[in-house]
Amino acid sequence: MDVQQAVTKLAAYALAAGLIEKEDIIYIANGLLKEMAMDSWNGTKEEVILCAEEMQSAEEGSIEDGSLLEELLNALTDDAVLRGLAGGESSVYRDLFDTRLMGVLTPRPSQIIRKFRSLYAENPKCATDWFYAFSCRTNDIRKSRVNRDLKWKTATEYGELDITINRSKPEKDPKAIAAAGRAKAAGYPKCALCPENEGYAGRLDHPARENHRIIPLLIGGEPWGFQYSPYVYYNEHCIVLNDRHVPMKIEGKTFERLFDFVQQFPHYFVGSNADLPIVGGSILSHDHFQGGRYTFAMEKASVEQALSFRDFPDVSAGILKWPMSVIRISGENTERLSELAGRILTAWRSYTDESAFVFAWTKGEPHSTVTPIARKREDLFELDLVLRNNITTEEHPLGVFHPHADLHHIKKENIGLIEVMGLAVLPARLEQEMEKLKDAVLSAKNSGVANEEILSVLRADPVLSKHADWAGELLKTHPEINSENIDEILKAGIGETFVRVLEDAGVFKRTPEGKRAFLRFIRAAGGEFVL
Repeated sequence: MDVQQAVTKLAAYALAAGLIEKEDIIYIANGLLKEMAMDSWNGTKEEVILCAEEMQSAEEGSIEDGSLLEELLNALTDDAVLRGLAGGESSVYRDLFDTRLMGVLTPRPSQIIRKFRSLYAENPKCATDWFYAFSCRTNDIRKSRVNRDLKWKTATEYGELDITINRSKPEKDPKAIAAAGRAKAAGYPKCALCPENEGYAGRLDHPARENHRIIPLLIGGEPWGFQYSPYVYYNEHCIVLNDRHVPMKIEGKTFERLFDFVQQFPHYFVGSNADLPIVGGSILSHDHFQGGRYTFAMEKASVEQALSFRDFPDVSAGILKWPMSVIRISGENTERLSELAGRILTAWRSYTDESAFVFAWTKGEPHSTVTPIARKREDLFELDLVLRNNITTEEHPLGVFHPHADLHHIKKENIGLIEVMGLAVLPARLEQEMEKLKDAVLSAKNSGVANEEILSVLRADPVLSKHADWAGELLKTHPEINSENIDEILKAGIGETFVRVLEDAGVFKRTPEGKRAFLRFIRAAGGEFVL
């Protein structure tokens, strides 16, 4: 389509998606002309209205899946690149430019806040349903890209784990994450989570956010914001962010804040990444939570060992059947749950058990914290406390309780909140690497090459060498591997590797010795195993 036609159709999209009213059409068309450095528009208001009606009734290329919006933005951005308006042709420049276009179509924050609060007064779920759809329609959530992520489930002894190969977000190195957490706040906005991102035009080292909107909330009596993640790893993946640029910190108030959010949005879970490098999330410099409407495998996990805590007879507690070390507490009173969680956290922060290689401190640095997740289950509130420790050694420089080196070919990044709950977020590189691995294995198999010779071929390849030992194990386990079953075998192998990733991250291992070590900590925290 030509540029004039694309302008008309993008204005029609805005009308069909409910971003503008009919009275806004001329104003919006002129705003798009300004960004496109065009002097005139040959469309009409009536043409936009008719086009919008057709979009609303279309079955393919619909408003909801993001494909129509992607097509229109690509047409306009292609033209802008050719005429030098975008500043460059790379994906970074293109994203900066097409977000400018969406900024023209996106209503102001005050309008969005009024709408959200009006719907919330009717029902919290109605409010989040609308705001999530809005965030997709404004391309704040790039739905067309998210839809291209590879996703599958893997059956394990811990339930069905979710596996995702993320095509739209680069892999992060744990050392870079730690360095960012230590860095002093600088620039504007100070980080990707600051409220100042709302409406920000972006730059080469910071994403554009003209189409980004935040709903103000009071959490624990303090100002926080509510938004959706642009990557939506799971359904309605939201971010709850502190209005102030303050570092991540897990403390007694954290549990109170989590429960406050769940009380306001009982259909959502909410959790926090840990507040230390290696075991924390990718942004440690800004206090925030993540939540949403999705049932993870960890939520379905059963209590494997019941616990009791003195002074808390009104709280049910237990250790989950999960590859990581998780204490679940539940009850009707969130204040009592927060109090017990605070006691467990305090005990864990100072707990050392050399026989289990658990050290609270070394060389003045703290090592222990928790990853907490809160939810409401029918009439009870529930809090999972995942015990974390970030100690390192020469053998494991990225962390003893972190994916070990033999698993880095699949997963090297920090094991944050999302992975803890049973959803693997794996780097985009794996897609091409697995395709190349599949081709190499099948080619060798079809030529009658023995498994050992296949491994030699893989080890000699600069891309596949890191996968060679893993592939060798798959070949031993699945001698029947062929073109019809190799995809499922590779997927299952990646899923099994993710189980090992979580087991590496578990502080108390699922062995008799690990169970005894877990009991020693439970007693130090004022609890007992219930026989």
